[in-house]
Amino acid sequence: MKSKGVVIRKNTSRTPPDHDFLKYWRVVRYWAKSRYGLSTPDLEMLLFLYSEQIFNRGKFREYEKLMSWDKARFSNLLKNKWIHVWRKRNGNETTLYELTYKGKKAINTIYKKLNGEALSEIPMRSPVFRSDASFMDNRHRLMIIQMNEEIKNPPD
Repeated sequence: MKSKGVVIRKNTSRTPPDHDFLKYWRVVRYWAKSRYGLSTPDLEMLLFLYSEQIFNRGKFREYEKLMSWDKARFSNLLKNKWIHVWRKRNGNETTLYELTYKGKKAINTIYKKLNGEALSEIPMRSPVFRSDASFMDNRHRLMIIQMNEEIKNPPD
């Protein structure tokens, strides 16, 4: 129906958003925390450090100021092999760190799942699919199944 140059669109003629990879962020975050045994702040720190590549303790502390206080965060990530020393201190040069292979692989996997890349669905052998899973695991399980279906059969 037209009225003085105005086009009234059908309710079904919507343009899909250009970016929707964060649609399942909560589900992927929940899975990643369960899969890798990380807290939300630790996961967020690894996401930040992933693009930093090489960093010093000062850069780590700078971003850490945005998070809940945890005096042992740096040493725990180091001890649990999420980060490692890239270059030891030498004279005036500070010690430099980077994510380990384990850390890079985990973050890369998270990005693949968020981007809905082929073969990146969350496996059914994930901890949230255990028979003794908690109530929240069961709630997330349903969304994981839905997300996996969208990855396998993307909407047109």
